[in-house]
Amino acid sequence: MKRKMMARLVEWKDEKRRKPLLLKGVRQVGKTHLLKEFGRLHFPKCHYFNFEKEPDLAKIFEADLDPQRILNDLSFYRDRPIQIGADLVIFDEIQEVPKALTSLKYFQEECSKLHLCAAGSLLGLHLNDGSFPVGKVTFEVLRPMSFEEFLMALEDKGLPFLQKLSKIPPLVHEHLWEQLKRYFVVGGLPEVVAIYCENKDNLFEACAKVRKKQDDLLNSYYADIAKHSGKVNAMHIDRVFRAVPAQLSQVQDGSIGRFKFRGVVPGITHYDRIASAIDWLEAAGMVLKVHIVNTGHLPFKGYSKENLFKLMLFDVGILGNMSGLPPKVILEYEYGSYKGYFAENFVAQELICHGRDSLFSWHEQNSELEFLLEENGRVIPVEVKAGSITKAKSLRVFTEKYRPPYQVIFSGRPFSIESGATHHYPLYLAGRFPHSQ
Repeated sequence: MKRKMMARLVEWKDEKRRKPLLLKGVRQVGKTHLLKEFGRLHFPKCHYFNFEKEPDLAKIFEADLDPQRILNDLSFYRDRPIQIGADLVIFDEIQEVPKALTSLKYFQEECSKLHLCAAGSLLGLHLNDGSFPVGKVTFEVLRPMSFEEFLMALEDKGLPFLQKLSKIPPLVHEHLWEQLKRYFVVGGLPEVVAIYCENKDNLFEACAKVRKKQDDLLNSYYADIAKHSGKVNAMHIDRVFRAVPAQLSQVQDGSIGRFKFRGVVPGITHYDRIASAIDWLEAAGMVLKVHIVNTGHLPFKGYSKENLFKLMLFDVGILGNMSGLPPKVILEYEYGSYKGYFAENFVAQELICHGRDSLFSWHEQNSELEFLLEENGRVIPVEVKAGSITKAKSLRVFTEKYRPPYQVIFSGRPFSIESGATHHYPLYLAGRFPHSQ
C-alpha cells in the first residue's frame, strides 16, 4: 500500500538535525508495514525490533540507557552489526517497554546520526513527561488511508484528475462518486483495503470479506480497551465507543449534534463522570472530537467549552460496520437520499488526515455549520451535504453576520464557484481543500 507519509519519512531521513521519529496511530493503521517498506527502499539494512512479540528485548534497557551499549546489545541479539549513519533501526510496539521509550531522549542527545524510528499502538496513552522530555523526538501520526490513498491502492483511472485539481469531466465525476461510495464501505484500514483490492471484481464477495475483516479488527480494538484501560473503567470506555455510531445513526437531517452523555452509561448523566473514557478513546485515536463554538471569531479554542463537542469515528468503514449498515444500502446511495452523518464523518476524517490538528463546528441560535476552518488568519465556513441539494440557510446566516472571504459547500455536485464566493466541492475532494485555492 502506497502511503503519502512515505514522503515525510524521506524528508526526515535527510534532515541535518534529525531526531528519533515516533510514529503514532491507532492499531492496524499500517505503521509497521510503512516503516519496514521505508527501510527496504531507502536503507542498505533495516533492523526491526518488536517489543510486544519479543519481550526479552526489555532486558537490554534495564541496566542503563546508554545508546552505544544498547546498540551493541541489539547487534548481538540479532547477530548482525548496526551501522550508525547508514542503517535504519525500528523499535515497534515501543509502549510495551517504557525504558525504551525513555531511551529515545539519549539517542537524540548522544547518537543523533542513527536513523531511529519508533512506533506503537495506543501511544497517546503512554506519553508523559516521565517518558522523555518534549523536543527530543519528531512526532508523526499515521491515519487511516485517505480517499486519495484508496484510489492509489486501486491504481484508479480517476486518480490523476483528483491530484491535478483541474476541472473534472462529468463522466470522471460520476466515476469518482461511485468509488467514494465503495470507500464508504471499505474505509481506510490497510488490511481491509487490501482485501477489497484482491476481490473487487466480485463486489458482493469483496464487501462480505471486508465486513468480516472489520469485525476482526473491531474485536481487537475491544481487546485493547480491556487490556490497556488501566484505572479507567473499561466498561465505560466500551460503552462510549459503541455510543458514537449509535448516536450518529440517529441523525436524520442536518448536522450531527453534540455528543449526549445521558444514557451512555447507566446512572451517568454528566460529562465529568465519563470524561476520562472519552479522553482515552481520543488519545487512542479511535474517535475524532469536533468542538462546538457559538461564534465565528478567532481563535476558535478560546470560544470552545470542554463539555460541548461532537464525536465521530476514526474510520468511515468501521462506522458503517458498527452502524449495521449493509454495504448494499451504502452502494445504492443516490444524490439527496442519504443520511448526512456518513458524509460529515468522512469530511472530518479527510480534514484530520490532511493536517488539521483540531476541528470546530458552529452552532448559534437556530443555525449550525458542520465545520469552521482557519486559513491564513481567515475564517472559512464549511457546509456538508450528503447529496446534490445544496440549499444552505445556515451558511447564509453565518455569511451575513461574519462576512467570510468565501464559503464552502461539500456535496455531490461537481466543482464550481458561484457569485457571492460560494465554492462547491464534491465530497471526494474534501482532503484536497484548501490546496486548490
